[in-house]
Amino acid sequence: MQNELSYRDAGVDIDAGDALVEAIKPLARRTLRPEVLTGIGGFGALCELPKKYRQPVLVAGTDGVGTKLKLAFALQRHDTVGIDLVAMSVNDVLVQGAEPLFFLDYFACGRLEAGVAAQVIGGVARGCELAGCALIGGETAEMPGMYPEGEYDLAGFCVGVVERDRIIDGRSIRPGDRLIGLASSGAHSNGYSLIRRILERERPDLASDLGGRTLADALLEPTRIYVRSVLQLIAALPVKGLAHITGGGITGNVPRMLPAGMRAVVRESAWPRPALFDWLQRHGNVARDEMHRVFNCGIGLVLAVAETDLARAMDLLRGAGETAYEIGHVEADAAAGEPVAVVI
Repeated sequence: MQNELSYRDAGVDIDAGDALVEAIKPLARRTLRPEVLTGIGGFGALCELPKKYRQPVLVAGTDGVGTKLKLAFALQRHDTVGIDLVAMSVNDVLVQGAEPLFFLDYFACGRLEAGVAAQVIGGVARGCELAGCALIGGETAEMPGMYPEGEYDLAGFCVGVVERDRIIDGRSIRPGDRLIGLASSGAHSNGYSLIRRILERERPDLASDLGGRTLADALLEPTRIYVRSVLQLIAALPVKGLAHITGGGITGNVPRMLPAGMRAVVRESAWPRPALFDWLQRHGNVARDEMHRVFNCGIGLVLAVAETDLARAMDLLRGAGETAYEIGHVEADAAAGEPVAVVI
């Protein structure tokens, strides 16, 4: 007679999963908002809309961390990729003018290592704190055979809310409007397939100095979360358009906020490019246009404002802790039809 089998024999440790949920609960509690009715632990989390909104519109976003995770695995550093996960979704929701309300995560692995998972989810909770949104639920999936030993995958889901008549969609952008760029913290979570290809070819010492920090630190620096400072700005003056500089870089993302027949002219000399991007371009022999199509090159968010609001917007953003630059302007380009962005 064959021995009895358990789920643990098949590679799934229910007890470890339950212990992880209990470890996560205090982290999630720190992120809760008054609107949250029930959070982690139930089949579904409940959250009501903030009462301050007259005509609330929900804005949803989802994203992952991508192959930046491969660097985290190689360096055994798991405490910041959760911040990346939150940042990629809340910054996307933000560009519609929305306040991120709540966040859910999906953590999948072949074998659950509770210590690693706790570090990752701790980063998710920290990202939610930075964004002012509640971590109200998620899923931890242990699936033997689906992932290599020591690896996992992440996905995140954010819901935000905006007043219907305050939605930012770029339709009010006109020729002469000014573009403000907010400094990125690094490569954020985009372009890492190219970054890893450069690292594989060059085999650099990741402990080597790069402008006063190690190359490893620069590569794993988490994505900056712009929510609090930009929401303060939106409340103070008209922001006409916003673009989150993710995959596609400046040239691929800035046109997404422009009306047809408009062109954004961005001056590359308007901000100091971080040492990481110089290193990547030099060691990867990456063309200039490709750099601006793949990486943020030091600008993580672009805002469009009227010229008359430029000075005040810059003051407010810098007062909120952002490093802000006037990086260009908008002009008419009827011949182009579809909106474009050029970097000069």
